[in-house]
Amino acid sequence: MIAKHEYIEYLLSTPFNYTCTNMADHKPNLSHDVVSDFLRQERFKPADLWAIVKDHISDSDSAAIIVDDSVQDKRYSRFIDLVKKQYSGNVHTTVKGIGLVNLIHSAGNDGDFWPIDYRIYHPETDGKTKNDHFAEMFKRIITHKHLKAKRILFDTWYASVNNLKLIHKHDWVFFTTLKSNRLVSLSRDSGYQHLDTLVFDEKTSVTGLTIKLKEVPFMVKLFKIVAPNGDIDWVITNDLDVSVNLFVADLANDNRWQIEQGGLCRLPSGLQTTHRLREVSMPKGPFSTQPFGLLLSGLGCFKSEREAYKSNPL
Repeated sequence: MIAKHEYIEYLLSTPFNYTCTNMADHKPNLSHDVVSDFLRQERFKPADLWAIVKDHISDSDSAAIIVDDSVQDKRYSRFIDLVKKQYSGNVHTTVKGIGLVNLIHSAGNDGDFWPIDYRIYHPETDGKTKNDHFAEMFKRIITHKHLKAKRILFDTWYASVNNLKLIHKHDWVFFTTLKSNRLVSLSRDSGYQHLDTLVFDEKTSVTGLTIKLKEVPFMVKLFKIVAPNGDIDWVITNDLDVSVNLFVADLANDNRWQIEQGGLCRLPSGLQTTHRLREVSMPKGPFSTQPFGLLLSGLGCFKSEREAYKSNPL
C-alpha cells in the first residue's frame, strides 16, 4: 500500500513519466497494481484543496479571483473516460483532452497565485457546462470561503448575462472581456449597436464609456485596450467609480493574462502544474479524476512548505 503523500511526491518529483508502472519501477516492493488500487480507493475533493491552501493565501480587499480553464492534451489516449474533443485556447483548435476549470486566488499583479477550487469539465458525465461550473464555484466562494477579495477576473467565455448578473447580485466587482459583436447601448435613444462600432475620443479612451449591455439590467464601463500588435481587448467592469480608468482596467486584464500565459499557477522552474497535468497518467473509470486532485493537492502542499521556509529559513 502507498500513502497519499508518497503519490504526491512522485508527481512533483518526476520530470516526464507519470505512469503507475514508472512509479512502481522506482519504488522498492511496489507494483503498478498497488498504485492503481490506491487511485481507485482514494477520494480527493476540491474542498480538500481549499483546506490545504486557505491559511496561506494573502487575502485582502485588493486581492482577486481569476477564472482559468485549460485542456490537458491527451491526443494519444484512447481509453481514458474523461478525454473528449474540445477547443484549446493554447493551440487555437480542437484537441482531444481533459477540460479543467479553476479558480485562482491572486494577491495582485506582483503577488502569488493559489488554486482554491477546480472542476473537471465533462458534460457527458454530469451534464454541466463550463458556465455551470463557474456559477457553482462562485456560489461556494460566497457560502463557504468568505474571502475579503471581492473582485473576479475572467475572459469572454464566462461573460454570459447570467454570470454577470450573479456576480453583481452579490456585490462583487468583475473585469471581463467581450467579443466585438456584443450589443451595447449608449442611451435609450441610440438603440443597440456592436461594441466595435463605438467611437472613443481622447477623454473616453482613458475614462471609458458607460454603456448598457443588452439583457444586463445595470450599467457597465467599457474600455478599449489596444496591444502593440494591434489586437484589441474590449474590457468591461461593473465598477463605475470615477477612479476606475484605462490603467486600472489594463492592470486587471494583465493580472488575468499572467494565468493565461503562465499555466495554472506560477511555480519554480520544473514544477509547472499545467505541464504535469497534461502528462500525468490518467486511470480508467470513475476514479480517473484523482490524479488531478492529488496533483493540485501537491501544489498546495509544496507552496505551503515554500512559504513556511521563507518565513523560517534554515
